[in-house]
Amino acid sequence: MRVALKYICEDVDRHGNVRCYVRAPGKRKVRIRAMPGTPEFMEEYQAAITTAAEAPLRQADEAKRGSFRYLCIRYYSSAAYKALDVSTRNWQRRALDEIAQDHGAKQVATMQARHVRRLRDAKTETPAAANQRLKALRALFTWANEAEETSVNPTIGVRKLKYQSDGHHTWTDDEIQRFHERHPLGSQARLALDLLRYTTGRREDAPRLGRQHVRDGRIRFRQAKNEHRNPVDIDIPVHPALAESIAAAKVTSNMTFLLTEFGKPFTANGFGNKFKDWCRQADLPHCSAHGIRKATLTKLAERGATPHEIMAVGGHRSLEEVERYTAKARRSTMADSALRKL
Repeated sequence: MRVALKYICEDVDRHGNVRCYVRAPGKRKVRIRAMPGTPEFMEEYQAAITTAAEAPLRQADEAKRGSFRYLCIRYYSSAAYKALDVSTRNWQRRALDEIAQDHGAKQVATMQARHVRRLRDAKTETPAAANQRLKALRALFTWANEAEETSVNPTIGVRKLKYQSDGHHTWTDDEIQRFHERHPLGSQARLALDLLRYTTGRREDAPRLGRQHVRDGRIRFRQAKNEHRNPVDIDIPVHPALAESIAAAKVTSNMTFLLTEFGKPFTANGFGNKFKDWCRQADLPHCSAHGIRKATLTKLAERGATPHEIMAVGGHRSLEEVERYTAKARRSTMADSALRKL
Protein backbone atom coordinates (compact mmCIF):
# COMPACT_ATOMS: atom_id res chain seq x y z
CA MET A 1 0.00 0.00 0.00
CA ARG A 2 1.46 3.38 -1.04
CA VAL A 3 1.20 6.08 1.64
CA ALA A 4 1.62 9.62 0.25
CA LEU A 5 3.32 11.20 3.24
CA LYS A 6 6.61 13.06 3.44
CA TYR A 7 9.71 10.95 4.21
CA ILE A 8 7.73 7.69 4.15
CA CYS A 9 9.52 4.71 2.65
CA GLU A 10 8.61 1.03 2.50
CA ASP A 11 10.25 -2.34 2.26
CA VAL A 12 9.09 -5.95 2.39
CA ASP A 13 10.28 -8.47 4.95
CA ARG A 14 11.01 -12.12 4.19
CA HIS A 15 7.41 -13.04 4.94
CA GLY A 16 6.06 -10.60 2.36
CA ASN A 17 4.84 -8.05 4.91
CA VAL A 18 5.14 -4.37 3.98
CA ARG A 19 6.98 -2.26 6.57
CA CYS A 20 6.76 1.54 6.71
CA TYR A 21 9.48 3.91 7.89
CA VAL A 22 10.14 7.61 8.20
CA ARG A 23 13.52 8.34 6.66
CA ALA A 24 14.53 12.01 6.58
CA PRO A 25 17.80 13.11 4.92
CA GLY A 26 20.73 12.56 7.26
CA LYS A 27 18.56 10.96 9.95
CA ARG A 28 18.19 7.41 11.19
CA LYS A 29 15.04 5.78 9.84
CA VAL A 30 12.19 5.25 12.29
CA ARG A 31 9.82 2.27 11.98
CA ILE A 32 6.07 2.96 11.95
CA ARG A 33 4.43 -0.14 13.38
CA ALA A 34 0.78 0.88 13.28
CA MET A 35 -1.44 0.01 10.31
CA PRO A 36 -1.42 2.67 7.53
CA GLY A 37 -4.63 4.68 7.39
CA THR A 38 -5.30 4.47 11.12
CA PRO A 39 -5.07 7.28 13.71
CA GLU A 40 -2.34 5.29 15.48
CA PHE A 41 -0.27 5.37 12.27
CA MET A 42 -0.62 9.17 12.05
CA GLU A 43 0.31 9.59 15.72
CA GLU A 44 3.50 7.54 15.23
CA TYR A 45 4.23 9.36 11.96
CA GLN A 46 3.91 12.80 13.58
CA ALA A 47 6.16 11.77 16.47
CA ALA A 48 8.77 10.43 14.02
CA ILE A 49 8.61 13.59 11.91
CA THR A 50 9.08 15.72 15.02
CA THR A 51 12.24 13.79 15.80
CA ALA A 52 13.53 13.74 12.23
CA ALA A 53 12.79 17.39 11.51
CA GLU A 54 14.45 18.71 14.66
CA ALA A 55 16.45 21.80 13.81
CA PRO A 56 20.26 21.47 13.86
CA LEU A 57 21.90 22.44 17.13
CA ARG A 58 22.80 26.11 17.15
CA GLN A 59 26.19 25.42 18.69
CA ALA A 60 28.23 22.28 18.31
CA ASP A 61 29.20 22.26 21.98
CA GLU A 62 25.54 22.08 23.06
CA ALA A 63 25.68 18.32 22.60
CA LYS A 64 28.86 17.87 24.60
CA ARG A 65 28.73 15.19 27.26
CA GLY A 66 27.37 16.61 30.51
CA SER A 67 25.42 19.45 28.89
CA PHE A 68 21.68 19.90 29.29
CA ARG A 69 21.16 19.29 25.57
CA TYR A 70 23.22 16.10 25.74
CA LEU A 71 21.12 14.83 28.66
CA CYS A 72 17.91 15.56 26.74
CA ILE A 73 19.18 13.68 23.67
CA ARG A 74 20.06 10.70 25.86
CA TYR A 75 16.62 10.81 27.46
CA TYR A 76 14.82 10.93 24.09
CA SER A 77 16.63 7.77 23.01
CA SER A 78 15.93 5.90 26.26
CA ALA A 79 13.51 3.03 26.71
CA ALA A 80 11.76 4.97 29.48
CA TYR A 81 10.94 7.87 27.16
CA LYS A 82 9.90 5.62 24.28
CA ALA A 83 7.53 3.73 26.58
CA LEU A 84 5.52 6.89 27.25
CA ASP A 85 2.33 7.66 25.36
CA VAL A 86 2.84 9.77 22.24
CA SER A 87 1.06 12.78 23.75
CA THR A 88 3.25 12.61 26.89
CA ARG A 89 6.43 12.37 24.82
CA ASN A 90 5.35 15.36 22.76
CA TRP A 91 4.62 17.75 25.65
CA GLN A 92 7.73 16.69 27.55
CA ARG A 93 9.89 17.25 24.49
CA ARG A 94 8.35 20.64 23.76
CA ALA A 95 9.02 21.76 27.34
CA LEU A 96 12.61 20.46 27.46
CA ASP A 97 13.53 21.70 23.98
CA GLU A 98 12.25 25.16 24.88
CA ILE A 99 14.62 25.20 27.86
CA ALA A 100 17.48 23.85 25.74
CA GLN A 101 17.14 26.73 23.29
CA ASP A 102 18.70 29.06 25.87
CA HIS A 103 20.44 26.66 28.25
CA GLY A 104 21.41 23.65 26.14
CA ALA A 105 25.16 24.20 26.39
CA LYS A 106 25.18 24.58 30.19
CA GLN A 107 26.55 21.77 32.33
CA VAL A 108 23.95 19.75 34.23
CA ALA A 109 26.34 19.25 37.15
CA THR A 110 26.10 22.97 37.98
CA MET A 111 22.31 23.08 37.88
CA GLN A 112 20.66 23.83 41.23
CA ALA A 113 17.14 24.12 42.60
CA ARG A 114 17.25 27.91 42.27
CA HIS A 115 17.81 27.50 38.53
CA VAL A 116 14.78 25.22 38.26
CA ARG A 117 12.65 27.72 40.20
CA ARG A 118 13.79 30.43 37.81
CA LEU A 119 12.78 28.30 34.83
CA ARG A 120 9.42 27.58 36.46
CA ASP A 121 8.79 31.21 37.36
CA ALA A 122 9.52 32.33 33.79
CA LYS A 123 6.09 30.88 33.03
CA THR A 124 4.29 32.47 35.99
CA GLU A 125 1.71 34.15 33.76
CA THR A 126 0.56 30.68 32.69
CA PRO A 127 0.82 28.57 35.89
CA ALA A 128 -0.26 25.35 34.19
CA ALA A 129 2.59 25.70 31.68
CA ALA A 130 4.99 26.53 34.52
CA ASN A 131 4.04 23.35 36.36
CA GLN A 132 4.25 21.31 33.18
CA ARG A 133 7.79 22.60 32.61
CA LEU A 134 8.69 21.51 36.15
CA LYS A 135 7.05 18.12 35.56
CA ALA A 136 9.13 17.59 32.40
CA LEU A 137 12.34 18.46 34.26
CA ARG A 138 11.40 16.03 37.05
CA ALA A 139 10.89 13.25 34.52
CA LEU A 140 14.24 14.03 32.89
CA PHE A 141 16.25 13.99 36.12
CA THR A 142 14.42 11.02 37.61
CA TRP A 143 15.42 9.01 34.55
CA ALA A 144 18.95 10.48 34.54
CA ASN A 145 19.52 9.44 38.16
CA GLU A 146 18.27 5.91 37.58
CA ALA A 147 20.33 5.60 34.39
CA GLU A 148 23.37 7.02 36.22
CA GLU A 149 23.71 9.78 33.64
CA THR A 150 24.07 12.28 36.48
CA SER A 151 24.01 12.23 40.26
CA VAL A 152 22.30 15.62 40.64
CA ASN A 153 18.57 16.28 40.73
CA PRO A 154 17.91 20.01 41.02
CA THR A 155 14.13 19.48 40.93
CA ILE A 156 14.10 18.06 44.48
CA GLY A 157 12.36 20.49 46.81
CA VAL A 158 10.93 22.62 44.00
CA ARG A 159 7.17 22.83 44.33
CA LYS A 160 4.49 23.40 41.76
CA LEU A 161 2.87 26.81 41.60
CA LYS A 162 -0.43 27.02 43.43
CA TYR A 163 -3.29 28.58 41.53
CA GLN A 164 -7.06 28.44 41.36
CA SER A 165 -8.48 26.89 38.22
CA ASP A 166 -11.44 24.77 37.27
CA GLY A 167 -9.56 23.62 34.20
CA HIS A 168 -11.38 23.44 30.90
CA HIS A 169 -14.72 25.23 30.72
CA THR A 170 -17.66 22.87 31.27
CA TRP A 171 -20.19 23.20 28.47
CA THR A 172 -23.71 24.30 29.41
CA ASP A 173 -26.91 22.96 27.86
CA ASP A 174 -27.36 26.27 26.04
CA GLU A 175 -23.88 26.04 24.54
CA ILE A 176 -24.51 22.50 23.32
CA GLN A 177 -27.76 23.70 21.75
CA ARG A 178 -25.93 26.58 20.03
CA PHE A 179 -23.38 24.13 18.62
CA HIS A 180 -26.26 21.94 17.35
CA GLU A 181 -27.87 24.92 15.62
CA ARG A 182 -24.64 25.79 13.81
CA HIS A 183 -23.65 22.19 13.04
CA PRO A 184 -26.74 20.10 12.22
CA LEU A 185 -27.15 16.35 12.31
CA GLY A 186 -25.13 14.73 9.53
CA SER A 187 -22.13 17.05 9.76
CA GLN A 188 -18.66 15.98 10.88
CA ALA A 189 -18.74 18.66 13.57
CA ARG A 190 -21.98 17.31 15.04
CA LEU A 191 -20.67 13.73 14.94
CA ALA A 192 -17.48 14.86 16.69
CA LEU A 193 -19.44 16.50 19.49
CA ASP A 194 -21.70 13.46 19.89
CA LEU A 195 -18.72 11.09 20.04
CA LEU A 196 -17.18 13.21 22.79
CA ARG A 197 -20.47 13.65 24.61
CA TYR A 198 -21.74 10.08 24.62
CA THR A 199 -18.44 8.25 25.13
CA THR A 200 -16.82 10.81 27.51
CA GLY A 201 -13.75 10.36 25.32
CA ARG A 202 -10.93 12.85 25.23
CA ARG A 203 -9.58 14.56 22.12
CA GLU A 204 -7.10 11.66 21.79
CA ASP A 205 -9.96 9.12 21.80
CA ALA A 206 -12.63 10.54 19.50
CA PRO A 207 -10.56 10.53 16.27
CA ARG A 208 -9.57 6.90 16.86
CA LEU A 209 -13.10 5.56 17.15
CA GLY A 210 -14.61 3.62 14.25
CA ARG A 211 -17.02 0.85 13.34
CA GLN A 212 -14.63 -1.77 14.70
CA HIS A 213 -15.32 -0.40 18.20
CA VAL A 214 -19.10 -0.90 17.92
CA ARG A 215 -20.71 -4.31 18.33
CA ASP A 216 -23.92 -5.68 19.84
CA GLY A 217 -25.15 -2.19 20.66
CA ARG A 218 -22.06 -1.32 22.70
CA ILE A 219 -18.96 0.74 22.06
CA ARG A 220 -15.72 -0.65 23.41
CA PHE A 221 -12.34 1.07 23.28
CA ARG A 222 -9.15 1.59 25.23
CA GLN A 223 -8.59 5.16 26.39
CA ALA A 224 -5.53 6.77 24.86
CA LYS A 225 -4.48 8.36 28.16
CA ASN A 226 -1.85 6.16 29.84
CA GLU A 227 -2.67 3.30 27.48
CA HIS A 228 0.90 1.98 27.65
CA ARG A 229 1.30 2.32 31.42
CA ASN A 230 -2.08 1.98 33.12
CA PRO A 231 -4.68 1.22 30.43
CA VAL A 232 -8.40 1.72 30.95
CA ASP A 233 -10.94 -0.11 28.77
CA ILE A 234 -14.35 1.49 28.22
CA ASP A 235 -17.41 -0.69 27.58
CA ILE A 236 -20.67 1.28 27.42
CA PRO A 237 -23.99 1.13 25.52
CA VAL A 238 -24.24 3.16 22.32
CA HIS A 239 -26.54 6.05 23.22
CA PRO A 240 -29.49 6.40 20.78
CA ALA A 241 -28.44 9.97 19.96
CA LEU A 242 -24.94 8.78 19.06
CA ALA A 243 -26.30 5.97 16.89
CA GLU A 244 -28.49 8.51 15.07
CA SER A 245 -25.53 10.85 14.57
CA ILE A 246 -23.32 8.10 13.14
CA ALA A 247 -26.07 7.04 10.73
CA ALA A 248 -26.79 10.62 9.65
CA ALA A 249 -23.12 11.36 8.96
CA LYS A 250 -23.02 8.53 6.38
CA VAL A 251 -19.53 7.51 7.44
CA THR A 252 -17.64 5.88 4.55
CA SER A 253 -14.48 4.87 6.42
CA ASN A 254 -14.35 1.50 8.14
CA MET A 255 -11.50 2.56 10.45
CA THR A 256 -12.57 5.94 11.86
CA PHE A 257 -15.84 7.85 12.06
CA LEU A 258 -14.07 11.20 11.66
CA LEU A 259 -11.92 12.13 8.67
CA THR A 260 -10.03 15.24 7.61
CA GLU A 261 -10.99 17.12 4.45
CA PHE A 262 -8.35 14.99 2.71
CA GLY A 263 -10.04 11.75 3.75
CA LYS A 264 -7.39 10.89 6.33
CA PRO A 265 -7.80 10.11 10.05
CA PHE A 266 -7.19 13.02 12.43
CA THR A 267 -4.24 13.13 14.79
CA ALA A 268 -5.11 14.13 18.36
CA ASN A 269 -3.69 17.63 17.89
CA GLY A 270 -5.28 17.99 14.48
CA PHE A 271 -8.67 17.00 15.87
CA GLY A 272 -8.32 19.36 18.83
CA ASN A 273 -7.55 22.27 16.50
CA LYS A 274 -10.39 21.40 14.14
CA PHE A 275 -12.86 21.11 17.01
CA LYS A 276 -11.82 24.56 18.22
CA ASP A 277 -12.55 25.86 14.71
CA TRP A 278 -16.02 24.32 14.87
CA CYS A 279 -16.55 25.92 18.28
CA ARG A 280 -15.54 29.34 16.95
CA GLN A 281 -17.94 28.91 14.03
CA ALA A 282 -20.70 28.42 16.61
CA ASP A 283 -19.53 31.55 18.48
CA LEU A 284 -18.17 29.40 21.33
CA PRO A 285 -14.46 30.34 21.37
CA HIS A 286 -14.15 29.50 25.07
CA CYS A 287 -15.30 25.90 24.60
CA SER A 288 -13.11 22.87 23.91
CA ALA A 289 -13.27 19.11 23.35
CA HIS A 290 -12.38 18.27 26.96
CA GLY A 291 -15.14 20.52 28.25
CA ILE A 292 -17.70 18.18 26.67
CA ARG A 293 -16.38 15.28 28.74
CA LYS A 294 -16.76 17.41 31.87
CA ALA A 295 -20.29 18.37 30.85
CA THR A 296 -21.37 14.74 30.46
CA LEU A 297 -19.86 13.63 33.76
CA THR A 298 -21.36 16.64 35.55
CA LYS A 299 -24.79 15.89 34.07
CA LEU A 300 -24.56 12.27 35.23
CA ALA A 301 -23.81 13.46 38.77
CA GLU A 302 -26.66 15.98 38.71
CA ARG A 303 -29.09 13.26 37.64
CA GLY A 304 -28.14 11.02 40.53
CA ALA A 305 -25.58 8.65 39.00
CA THR A 306 -23.50 6.99 41.70
CA PRO A 307 -19.74 7.58 41.86
CA HIS A 308 -19.15 4.02 40.67
CA GLU A 309 -21.48 4.54 37.70
CA ILE A 310 -19.59 7.70 36.76
CA MET A 311 -16.31 5.82 37.08
CA ALA A 312 -17.56 3.12 34.70
CA VAL A 313 -18.50 5.67 32.04
CA GLY A 314 -15.55 8.03 32.44
CA GLY A 315 -12.84 5.46 33.00
CA HIS A 316 -11.75 6.88 36.37
CA ARG A 317 -9.76 4.59 38.65
CA SER A 318 -10.60 6.12 42.02
CA LEU A 319 -13.58 7.64 43.80
CA GLU A 320 -11.50 10.70 44.52
CA GLU A 321 -11.33 11.47 40.79
CA VAL A 322 -15.12 11.71 40.46
CA GLU A 323 -15.62 13.63 43.71
CA ARG A 324 -15.35 16.96 41.87
CA TYR A 325 -18.52 16.11 39.94
CA THR A 326 -20.58 14.50 42.71
CA ALA A 327 -19.70 17.14 45.34
CA LYS A 328 -20.94 19.98 43.13
CA ALA A 329 -24.14 18.06 42.35
CA ARG A 330 -24.73 17.35 46.06
CA ARG A 331 -24.33 21.04 46.92
CA SER A 332 -26.94 21.98 44.35
CA THR A 333 -29.37 19.28 45.55
CA MET A 334 -28.91 20.20 49.22
CA ALA A 335 -29.42 23.88 48.43
CA ASP A 336 -32.72 23.08 46.70
CA SER A 337 -33.78 20.96 49.68
CA ALA A 338 -32.80 23.64 52.17
CA LEU A 339 -34.74 26.43 50.46
CA ARG A 340 -37.86 24.28 50.29
CA LYS A 341 -37.79 24.24 54.09
CA LEU A 342 -38.03 28.03 54.40
